[in-house]
Amino acid sequence: MEFLTTLGIAAENPGTSTGSAWIKTTGENIPSYTPVNGSLIGSVTATDKAGYEQVINTAAAAFREWRSWPAPRRGEVVRQIGEALRAKKQALGQLVSYEMGKSLQEGLGEVQEMIDICDFAVGLSRQLHGLTMHSERPGHRMYEQWHPMGIVGIISAFNFPVAVWSWNSMLAWVCGDVCVWKPSEKVPLCGIACQNIVNEVFTKNNVPEGVSGLVNGGRELGEWIAADTRIPLVSATGSTRMGKAVGAAVGARLGNSLLELGGNNAIIISKDADLDIALIGAVFGAVGTAGQRCTTTRRLIIHESIYDVFKARLVKAYGQLRIGDPLDQHNHVGPLIDKDAVNQYLASIEKCKAEGGHFIVEGGVVEGPGYESGCYVKPCIAEASNEFKIVQHETFAPILYIMKYATIDEAIAYQNGVPQGLSSAIMTLNLREAEQFLSQAGSDCGIANVNIGTSGAEIGGAFGGEKETGGGRESGSDAWKAYMRRQTNTINYSTRLPLAQGIKFDL
Repeated sequence: MEFLTTLGIAAENPGTSTGSAWIKTTGENIPSYTPVNGSLIGSVTATDKAGYEQVINTAAAAFREWRSWPAPRRGEVVRQIGEALRAKKQALGQLVSYEMGKSLQEGLGEVQEMIDICDFAVGLSRQLHGLTMHSERPGHRMYEQWHPMGIVGIISAFNFPVAVWSWNSMLAWVCGDVCVWKPSEKVPLCGIACQNIVNEVFTKNNVPEGVSGLVNGGRELGEWIAADTRIPLVSATGSTRMGKAVGAAVGARLGNSLLELGGNNAIIISKDADLDIALIGAVFGAVGTAGQRCTTTRRLIIHESIYDVFKARLVKAYGQLRIGDPLDQHNHVGPLIDKDAVNQYLASIEKCKAEGGHFIVEGGVVEGPGYESGCYVKPCIAEASNEFKIVQHETFAPILYIMKYATIDEAIAYQNGVPQGLSSAIMTLNLREAEQFLSQAGSDCGIANVNIGTSGAEIGGAFGGEKETGGGRESGSDAWKAYMRRQTNTINYSTRLPLAQGIKFDL
């Protein structure tokens, strides 16, 4: 396929890189099969211990030079990465869609997120500001400044194979850090493509070798990164189970972790909602990326007075969904990532039924011509209780649970009554309801929206959530502070040495 050639993807690819140098390793072969039709796209060679050590050591050496580059100069390099991504947006978007299975529009949108974060980071490179505080001691000046941390280890998930890496790396680079990236072993070719694009820009700008490192492998490689004391910050995106393991390992060595984990996101649909907007937000939120977003809408909490009306509109909308090849822009829903995801989807349906759930739109695997990969499933809807164990669990598939509520207090209690706390929304034209939802007594999530669904966060806002979502923040706002260390400085320009708190120490 032409987009593979454009991105420098071969049938067999080394999976370990210090930047311009690709390292031969003795690791196992990691094949990448497209869920579109089940065919083999290509493969990468996993990183072995020797290759990992070479990447980390090169990154550590690069940091000593890279941190001395003025931040605006680092920002100029990131600006050029944004331009390179613009030039290859179509090809990279196609690869994302083909390797991961999301629709082409979503694949292109993910690359646009990369471009947007480059633009954000360029501006940020001139705004890495601290504060000046008044000292309690005469003849003293006190202020704070921010310094780069060093190596940032990035562990990303399959569902956003390029965007989440860019959220971390572009900010880390303008902050003066260097990055070592472990992509999901389910989408390794996206990592190769990104490394190729970045390497062209870095080579042209004489960026030190090691500022962008790439390693590939499974769980063991993630464990190496989490336990490595040379990596002061590990940013991990994925399941809550994975995040707990990473957080424990990094915490044991008193390192820093930035965790963006699972979501169990709900939309409250008020009796005062604009039902047209609510329907679009609910359906896209539930079936976009075939339900494989951390911000996917998994629960609808619907006011009892409009429950039957809205349920009927949902069923009709689901009947119009087109399932198929994600590269065909007429289709709404592509495949799940692999057969394991399909099995988890089917098991979740059975668990819901066993707990008393009633499916108003039935699920199942789609079969027939065009669906040979066995990864295409039907988006489904179940009437369920918020207390069901399966409803409390995040299933990475297009299963939507709906339930009734009577009062706004009850709806917010349902919204908050799950272990995860990523994204949330309310559909209402009632100002009091909207403000209550956003108040201290409202949503306990990191993201709370009014008349917008749970999916589709912009890069300008900090992205992340609370509780089992991990508490980390990526992307916009002041998320850059996670990639730097804070330092408080006091300068005495007087002829005396007064102590703080009025302490006397005379010789």
